[in-house]
Amino acid sequence: MANRSPHFTAFGAAVLFGLSTPLAKMLLRDISPLALAGCLYLGAFSGLVLFEAGRRLLARSASAAAALTSRDLPWLFGAVIAGGVIGPAALLFGLDRLQGVTASLLLNLEAPATAILAVLLFREQAGRRLWIALSAMTGAGVFLSWNPASGSFAWSAALLILAAMTAWGLDNNLTRVISGKDAVRIAQIKGLVAGTFAWAAALALGQRIPSGPMLVYGLALGAAGYGLSLVLYIRALAGLGAFRAGAVFSAAPFVGALASLAILGDRPSWTMGLGALLMLFGAWSILGERHAHPHRHPRVVHTHRHRHDNGHHDHDHEAPAAESHSHGHVHEEGGHSHGHWPDLHHRHGH
Repeated sequence: MANRSPHFTAFGAAVLFGLSTPLAKMLLRDISPLALAGCLYLGAFSGLVLFEAGRRLLARSASAAAALTSRDLPWLFGAVIAGGVIGPAALLFGLDRLQGVTASLLLNLEAPATAILAVLLFREQAGRRLWIALSAMTGAGVFLSWNPASGSFAWSAALLILAAMTAWGLDNNLTRVISGKDAVRIAQIKGLVAGTFAWAAALALGQRIPSGPMLVYGLALGAAGYGLSLVLYIRALAGLGAFRAGAVFSAAPFVGALASLAILGDRPSWTMGLGALLMLFGAWSILGERHAHPHRHPRVVHTHRHRHDNGHHDHDHEAPAAESHSHGHVHEEGGHSHGHWPDLHHRHGH
């Protein structure tokens, strides 16, 4: 039976990110979108640097994660530009024009964007349930961009959110390629580059960088809602592949919507309710997937964090293997049948 722990990791990432959406909207009252994007991503970087320093101070064991190499840099660069530069800027400009609940629910479009790119560009396997889910989520996006009071669609704001979700969908797929490497280091690099770019762009446009309590709030929100959330999501990508991790992560908009009702005092409408139901149906369609069949593994040599109790790592060590460790190792060709997702060891064709 396939291991379900990556699902819980992805859900934890979704909760943290979902809660950050209405809190970010509160900060937009005093901070421009680009300046806030810089706060959030530099907060992610700073928080993860402090995390590493704390781990070393407490004399914890060294990280078992595999280090990034020069071969990983093109994938990392693309992910940083798509998810760390284009995505957050588009999101926060769109968020500034929409009600908090509506914007939070529109974030669920990241799941179909990730899935479509995973299938069309990165050749992940997709079945009927996925396409049903994508149809439901697309319909939900239409309802969530409708404003019943004015009888019009908030197309410009909705398109900005859609652009952000597409950028993050590409980011997810590019990061999935290197998801077996050090998730903390990947998130640190994304945070530093994206945050620096956002602040530079804000200054170039004459926008003020926050200071005092607003700066502290923005950095703290970024450390949890972007930094820790991103680390958890990268680890989920390694275990589930891009579109399945994205499906679990689609819980984030619902967390954000509920938080918006409580924190921002937003009022739900019938369009929000219908859109939420369609998105729930789409998420259920993907999460209900069961995937098992006989398959063969080609011989492969790679490096990533692993254990020896998952049926795919039976190589020998000169000394007893640590519970979780990283080193270059060989998988000899072989075949078997069990429940699985397109993780690091199951990216075969169908």
